[in-house]
Amino acid sequence: MSRLKMLGKNIQYYRKLKNLSQNELAEMISFSREHLASIETGKEYISLRKLFLIADELEVSLKDLVNFD
Repeated sequence: MSRLKMLGKNIQYYRKLKNLSQNELAEMISFSREHLASIETGKEYISLRKLFLIADELEVSLKDLVNFD
């Protein structure tokens, strides 16, 4: 599995832990739901700025999101 897909899976995992839908998280970070879905499925690259926004809203460290072990 590519690192991009693993990153997306981690984002999805922590989003679900917070009981947030894609729509809810996308609204919190000013993304469209479609854009967030593309990130979660590893179809779209994500900037570091956007990754920080997601980590902040999910209340996890950036390290947690990029941990691929």
